[in-house]
Amino acid sequence: MLFYKIEATIDTTENLPQPRDREEYRTFAGMIAEKSESYYQSRAQSHYIFAATSKGKTITCGAIFKEAADVRKAFLAYLERLEYISSTYKIEEITFHAARTLLQTADRNDFIEDDDEVLELFGIDCLSSHYGHVDYGEALLEEPASRESLLRAAQSILAEESLSPEIERIYAGRTSSRVQGHPVHYLLCCDDRESRKSIYKTLLAALYANGRIQSRRYCFVDFDNECSAPDETYEALYKSCEAGAVVVRYTSGDDSSGNRARAGGDVIAGLCDMAVKYRNKVLTIFCLPTECTKVKEMFLENLGYISLIELYEDVVCADKARPYLQELAKKRRIRADKRLYAAVESTSRGFKAAELNRIFEEWYDKKLRTTVYPQYREAQTVKAEIVKAKPKGSAIDELHQMIGLREAKSVIEKALNYYKVQKLYKDKGIAMDRPAMHMVFTGNPGTAKTTVARLFAEIMKDNGLLSKGDLYEVGRSDLVGKYVGWTAQIVKEKFRAARGSVLFIDEAYSLVDDKEGLYGDEAINTIVQEMENNRDNMVVIFAGYPDKMEQFLSRNPGLRSRIAFHVPFKDYSAEELVSIAELIAQNKGLHFDDAAHQKLCTVLEEARALPDFGNGRYVRNLVEMAKMEQANRLVRLEYEAVTADTLTTLLEDDIPLPPKRETPPVRRIGF
Repeated sequence: MLFYKIEATIDTTENLPQPRDREEYRTFAGMIAEKSESYYQSRAQSHYIFAATSKGKTITCGAIFKEAADVRKAFLAYLERLEYISSTYKIEEITFHAARTLLQTADRNDFIEDDDEVLELFGIDCLSSHYGHVDYGEALLEEPASRESLLRAAQSILAEESLSPEIERIYAGRTSSRVQGHPVHYLLCCDDRESRKSIYKTLLAALYANGRIQSRRYCFVDFDNECSAPDETYEALYKSCEAGAVVVRYTSGDDSSGNRARAGGDVIAGLCDMAVKYRNKVLTIFCLPTECTKVKEMFLENLGYISLIELYEDVVCADKARPYLQELAKKRRIRADKRLYAAVESTSRGFKAAELNRIFEEWYDKKLRTTVYPQYREAQTVKAEIVKAKPKGSAIDELHQMIGLREAKSVIEKALNYYKVQKLYKDKGIAMDRPAMHMVFTGNPGTAKTTVARLFAEIMKDNGLLSKGDLYEVGRSDLVGKYVGWTAQIVKEKFRAARGSVLFIDEAYSLVDDKEGLYGDEAINTIVQEMENNRDNMVVIFAGYPDKMEQFLSRNPGLRSRIAFHVPFKDYSAEELVSIAELIAQNKGLHFDDAAHQKLCTVLEEARALPDFGNGRYVRNLVEMAKMEQANRLVRLEYEAVTADTLTTLLEDDIPLPPKRETPPVRRIGF
């Protein structure tokens, strides 16, 4: 389908009719609308031409053609139907969006009955509302280029190995004016967005120059594993591109998980159905990242007997990389030097265009600061400052102020540095697997696992690694349903709620049932799947006793591999417990005297040997009990004897002793 804008000067001694009032204008506009409709019917509904505006001797029209035709001849016939003559006119191909704007203008000026009804005549009305909920765009090719210039372009964008032979094939054949169809379509495997765009634009330019496509307009539709769209939208998109091309761009960039790749299967099937149905009317270019083998297989499964030519980026070594970098420097009007070439000459590995572009840009930025503008030689780059910067926010300060937790703090810091480096890899253009953020916290009760999880969520948000940074704490009762089929849905809802935050699963081993295949296993299996699907903006933290957590991690083979960090929370030492008690008391406006401090050390040392010792919880309860003992002591004093100091001081007698171990009774034989 082709869309045009036509501006014409009417060859009459007088201007176009200028109605003097609303009634005259309605008569004039009604005449235009009626003759436009009669013209459409007289042309077997093959194309629609309409007036959008008229002023003085100038009339602006729009046109929609189902297939390539002689637009000049059709427009002159349309003017004849309007009883106008013009020898000066300009015809230009436009996008669907621009044509829709002309239709809306014509509707407002009453030159057509209804703009949506016109689009409905061509079956593309659903594209008029936000592009039919499809991530869809369009562009126009530049004027036709010569074979030599296109071959030079293929060489300059480092796609010579696959693209140049195809350009030669396109120019070798003769275009048939009688037989319509596309002998092949294309599969472009490329990781860099700009390189991909340069390759398919060069290809389309060659096809247009040789009449293999008749429209300069092409559409591109982006989708990933989360996208969905009704089939009628894809149908309308392909209808609007008859005589042109559609570029399908898969944007996820990773299909390491089969389940994740399959999430976009419906979209792939829908697009492939349209590519097959319109294979002789619309040229399709499928664009995939290089390593997306599973998604590529899905496309091939759905495309049936369509023939595909595969295009890809060249991988070049130093002998070709050097002139490429030299040409980039020449375009920027700066002399290349040894430092620019050193990055490619110091290794035997190959480079793609995107990586060479990044090498050049880094060199060029440094060249600007050191040679062109040497006064900025000492300036640090923003990225360097970010990488060197310490984690920011009040949560990181609160974590460091917590007593003990040396190993936990160390692992948290390593995790933050790890995520920073992943961003650095991305900035440098080095392909890396997406980092999993998920963790296991192991430790006895009262070792601050939940508190650290909350602080970690806030730290991740403060440093731009999570979007929300809340803590969602759940246990078995929150994840396991009462009936068959409920559990998976409940787990998915919890993950959906926790996106952008931390999902904290306490006592995770409680999900392990005595027998396999029960509700707990359903929960674990769904958790593993959702961990993979939500690895980009979410952290799952499993917490519990060290020995029992090992049993939990062994329950599902895929669980352990999705956990990046194991954070141990050791029991507090007696000295750390005393410091915790003093900090809790201080926060309550209290302090221990010397005798109370000494007793506190003795009590906590003994308490650590208890089988169910609660670490920080025990200390918190101990301080609360000491407060109650203090209150019981103070009420016995005379009112005049109570001072501010006595109210804020905890004495030795206020410190409760730890409970004694119960010795099991010795059973004696006989009476």
